[in-house]
Amino acid sequence: MTTFRILVARNTKLFFKDKGMFFTALITPMILLVLYATFLGNVFRDAFLSGIPEGISMPEELVGGFVGGQLISSILAVSCVTVAFCSNLLVVQDKANGTVRDLTVSPVSPATLALSYYVSTFLTTLIICLAASVLCFIYVAVIGWYLSTLDVLLLLLDVVIMSLFGTAFSSAVNFFLSSQGQMSAVGSIVSSCYGFICGAYMPISQFSEGLQRVIMFLPGTYGTSLFRNHALDGVFREMEVMHLPDECISGVKRSIDASIFFFDREVSLGAMYLVVGAVTLALIGAYILLHMRRYKRKSELSIEVQHF
Repeated sequence: MTTFRILVARNTKLFFKDKGMFFTALITPMILLVLYATFLGNVFRDAFLSGIPEGISMPEELVGGFVGGQLISSILAVSCVTVAFCSNLLVVQDKANGTVRDLTVSPVSPATLALSYYVSTFLTTLIICLAASVLCFIYVAVIGWYLSTLDVLLLLLDVVIMSLFGTAFSSAVNFFLSSQGQMSAVGSIVSSCYGFICGAYMPISQFSEGLQRVIMFLPGTYGTSLFRNHALDGVFREMEVMHLPDECISGVKRSIDASIFFFDREVSLGAMYLVVGAVTLALIGAYILLHMRRYKRKSELSIEVQHF
């Protein structure tokens, strides 16, 4: 256990010591917040007002709260995965400079080494995503705050869970990479594509029926929906207080993926947590097994060579 703590501390310190890796990971959610607010704010606003029946006047603050909730839910859903890929650069660096070879021939089990990389990446990802959450809350407070204390706590819980998932996903992918060039290429692909396939950039309700069914098999979809529900629950409560028709509120929820359906059956929040949690555990298990299989074999070969 002492070795594990030392490795986690070593990996975490090296990440924050490398200013390039740290600022690259930190600036990602900031850029997303600026871009979303600049280019998608009016789109989300128009989409929301188009779903309100004619003759009903919506308070400007409520509209702002809806736009802000949708923006921050999209940003956090994407950041928890893309930041994890940035935080995982240390794993690839250790492969590229040969550090991992020194660690594998030492009396450290491959499982301990793999788990130390995972935990340190998760911690750095979580710290950055929590900092991004604070920025998001400030933004929402400026344009329209409808979040309760419970909503804030649930959003932070979503950040933790999706950071676990993002770290597991990036760890499983980065296991097969051995250079920073490969890492940069994969990071660019994930950054540009993940937001679309998880419904952060565009609600999956706007995709074709066939594509919607495919996307519903991806865990990121459920993570985005969790963020949507908790970031906009206060807005929906206010809409109920205004006595808007239930059909109107349900339509808005479905249009932004707060309500999602798996083969015409609505998915509950509990089921969303279950899907994300199960996939995360499966990815962690696969990553550790791959690590054990590769580096245990290399360690055995090294010992045989030294003995010879």
